Amino acid sequence: MRPRGAGRGPRAHGEPSTRMHRAAVLTRPRALPRLPRHGIWVLAAIALIVAFGLWLRDSSLVAVQKVSVTGLTGPETARLTTQLEAAARDMTTLHVRTDQLEAVVRPYPVVKRVTAHASFPHTLRIEVTENVPVASVLVDGVRTPVGGDGRLLRGADQRALPVVPMSVVPTGDRVADKTALRAIAALAFAPPALRSRVQRAVTTPAGGLTLTLERGPELHFGGGDRLAAKWAAAAAVLADAGSAGATYLDLRYPERPAAGGLEDPATQRDPETANAALPGASTTTGAAATATPAGAAAGTTP
Repeated sequence: MRPRGAGRGPRAHGEPSTRMHRAAVLTRPRALPRLPRHGIWVLAAIALIVAFGLWLRDSSLVAVQKVSVTGLTGPETARLTTQLEAAARDMTTLHVRTDQLEAVVRPYPVVKRVTAHASFPHTLRIEVTENVPVASVLVDGVRTPVGGDGRLLRGADQRALPVVPMSVVPTGDRVADKTALRAIAALAFAPPALRSRVQRAVTTPAGGLTLTLERGPELHFGGGDRLAAKWAAAAAVLADAGSAGATYLDLRYPERPAAGGLEDPATQRDPETANAALPGASTTTGAAATATPAGAAAGTTP
């Protein structure tokens, strides 16, 4: 018989060593490094500053009290100014909500954009940029300002603008008539000094697109192409003393503009011939019916 416990000695001695080996393999989690005391104070100070800034941003200490609105013209100026001022007084100079100002002007097509500039602690300046009307479409005696892109600018300043007649009232917020759009585009290309002299822009069978100047000749553009070149030619011809008295300018070919309806240069220079051309005189000299090239001096061949 084997003694009790015989044969189990090695296994009994091996168990504790195995446990110790496994314990050695397992790594203990490292403790997180502690922040130094001054670091904690810095983080606390930053948190307080952020919280104070968020509170001050909407505080009455920096509430908007003085509002100025510039850039508006036309009949809607007073109403729109009041609405912008009311919206601004719900803001602070540290928290200007431009989206709210844009929401106020959105129903007004005359407004192109709005910007705001705050001055600490209580002042807000609002600048409005308007869409500039280049003409007024005329339907049944009612004029509506229109921008160069054909957008109807209801509420814009009803100053003296060139008239573009239309037979049908435009629907929506833009002009859809192609003939009217051609005239509007021509006016948009016009130099401001010349556009202010245009009274009417129509399309005629003889001259195509035709613009009537105040105290000046008609401008026959023909088609709606090469508008910049045609306006440049018109400005050059009107500045030339040789075109004085012309009843129309043919600008269909801007490189060869012509002034029409001029008197015969001979009658302009010779008083006796001019007197002979009067009714009842024995000799008459008819007015020239053909167009004289722009820039041609009296008595010279173009």
